[in-house]
Amino acid sequence: MTVTLEVSEGVGTLRLDRPPMNALDIAIQDRLRELAEEATRRDDVRAVVIYGGEKVFAAGADIKEMQAMDHTAMVVRSRALQESFTAVARIPKPVVAAVTGYALGGGCELALCADIRIAADNAKLGQPEILLGLIPGAGGTQRLSRLIGPSRAKDLIFTGRMVRADEALSIGLVDRVVAAEKVYEEAHAWAAKLAQGPALALRAAKESVDAGLETDIETGLAIERNWFAGLFATEDRERGMRSFVEEGPGKAKFL
Repeated sequence: MTVTLEVSEGVGTLRLDRPPMNALDIAIQDRLRELAEEATRRDDVRAVVIYGGEKVFAAGADIKEMQAMDHTAMVVRSRALQESFTAVARIPKPVVAAVTGYALGGGCELALCADIRIAADNAKLGQPEILLGLIPGAGGTQRLSRLIGPSRAKDLIFTGRMVRADEALSIGLVDRVVAAEKVYEEAHAWAAKLAQGPALALRAAKESVDAGLETDIETGLAIERNWFAGLFATEDRERGMRSFVEEGPGKAKFL
């Protein structure tokens, strides 16, 4: 398979496996959507890592496949492309991208679907679609500008240039830079820690932040308020508060 979902310690690893560059063809896009929806449904998956292997995250779309498509074909396909990536972005659990090597075009857009990005010190990220006479089509114009701001996003999208890990960190495109051989280990550790946390509260936090960014402050506060009050009906809230009172902060067990 070109994409697999492997589960360990409550962490589901979405692994891209299409050597040599993990080009994101239609088969990978469709499989990503299927497995993102599976990770959403499965109770044994409490956090997710997106990983392309030790050498490359994903170097972009399959250009030869795209070259053969005309306007009519892409009108149909572009929605499915975006929906595949959106399925990853909407996994209601903590998601981390473990970025090694190149994360370009669709690869960068896939990394943008995660909650945080841990990158190798040799990683290179970018949106080079402009060099093909195109623009990002899998969410890049929207998610990148929301993450790093419109001016920085326009710089990357207009020029198509790649940024190295240190610059990506400085502009907020990635959240942590580690040695290349440590990327998956660090990402899995982050996910495994959160996999031990209160699942519904984590979902509430993620949906409150993500939905709030798409609306005005008053609506965002209403979203937060409803989730906050709703969590008072959960067993995890009872367990967390009881542990705080009886044992002190940070000692609650949610599994």
